[in-house]
Amino acid sequence: MYDTLSRPIIHPVSDEAELRRLEAEYCSHGDTVHYMADPKFFETCEGSYMFDAEGRRFLDLQMWYSAVNFGYRNPRLNAVAHRQLDRLPQVASQYLHREKVELAAMIAQDAERKFGRKGRVHFNVGGAQAVEDSLKLVRNATGGKQLMFAFEGGYHGRTLGASAITSSYRYRRRFGHFGDRAQFIEFPYHFRGPKGMSKEEYGHVCVQKFARLFETEYNGVLDTKTGQAEFAAFYIEPIQGTGGYVIPPPNFFIELKQVLDQHGILLVVDEIQMGMFRTGKLWSIEHFGVQPDVLVFGKALTNGLNPLSGVWAREELISPQMFPPGSTHSTFNSNPMGTAVALEALKMVSEIDYGAAVMAKGAYFLEGLKSLQARWPQIGDVDGLGLALRCEICEADSFTPNKKLLDLMADEGMKADLKAGSGTFGLILDVGGYYKNVITLAPSLEITFEEIDLAIELLDILLRRCTAI
Repeated sequence: MYDTLSRPIIHPVSDEAELRRLEAEYCSHGDTVHYMADPKFFETCEGSYMFDAEGRRFLDLQMWYSAVNFGYRNPRLNAVAHRQLDRLPQVASQYLHREKVELAAMIAQDAERKFGRKGRVHFNVGGAQAVEDSLKLVRNATGGKQLMFAFEGGYHGRTLGASAITSSYRYRRRFGHFGDRAQFIEFPYHFRGPKGMSKEEYGHVCVQKFARLFETEYNGVLDTKTGQAEFAAFYIEPIQGTGGYVIPPPNFFIELKQVLDQHGILLVVDEIQMGMFRTGKLWSIEHFGVQPDVLVFGKALTNGLNPLSGVWAREELISPQMFPPGSTHSTFNSNPMGTAVALEALKMVSEIDYGAAVMAKGAYFLEGLKSLQARWPQIGDVDGLGLALRCEICEADSFTPNKKLLDLMADEGMKADLKAGSGTFGLILDVGGYYKNVITLAPSLEITFEEIDLAIELLDILLRRCTAI
């Protein structure tokens, strides 16, 4: 149907079946994550909950992959977005705006206090794009070295450079390599590590295995005559995200950093998923007593309201002389909408002891998971740091990975028919881990203790239902 100017009249589609048909025909599936045959359409959200068109409540325990740390439609952050929209929503990056400068200064000054190093901040629009910028920084600072170390189970994004240092070959298989390559090193995943070792002992063993690579030139990483390593940097997630929220022992990164420093290899810390107080600190690396050379962040920086990510690097790597104008660029890289919200988010968490509140809620949630583990042999492992928590679903032997059971739990949670207390709920779970059998729990940092109790009750209901099917 056309109007008098022969322009097509676009009518909104309200029928869900028709929307699914259109999605199947017109939407690229290259950037979709359809774990279910018919993914849920959501209409609204509030706090820790998503709501469908029928108004059914879904308690969300993944919060957009930890991008919405401060709750859906956070009133304070939403208000800032509205004010910025009415004042200065857009400006070309060749000019300046106050929010960009203040945000960069706040992050850099905080890093200098914590890490004892002066540095600068560079912004981009997404986590993978920030990883790409960090790869440029690293290669530039090390004379163009293209080889990196990264961890088994590590995830850093799906752009060409980021996928090269992500341990899953699935993301590279059809696209090949363009430059950077990684050698993947064992991460101390204690639950599936050698038996009879403590976490600390296993962490030490993993470092010793890595250090052995530098003992002789025939291990392929070091020219023993010059002392030059072929590798530029080690990319780490202090707590593995997609790998299943695996938490290393406290000695691990201290020992690893000693090896890196001995051989002039940079430490690049990926805080995209674990940053912004997910673990009770602004950056999760703060728990582990080491100073990064480069730190990459994104996701919850704007509480998911606007794409914004960034890189902090020490001055020697990112000074205007070392990394001059034009080294990298994105049209939207420091957009005023994103920087305004991020600035307000950092102000918000600085006004109270936000970390203490997150740690208290995380400890309470972890105790609830342990109580479930005591009742259900299908829960092989639980662990957590702050509100980054894991629950590994197994066979009744408490060890063999049981992806089928977790997939069923995720499906059943989306039916929104779980009766708890005086209400009926759905439950949104995220699936991760080396064997895709880990519930990676990233609830809102604003979650209440009552909502944590509800989450434990709903998980119990799902386990009871799904183990009986």
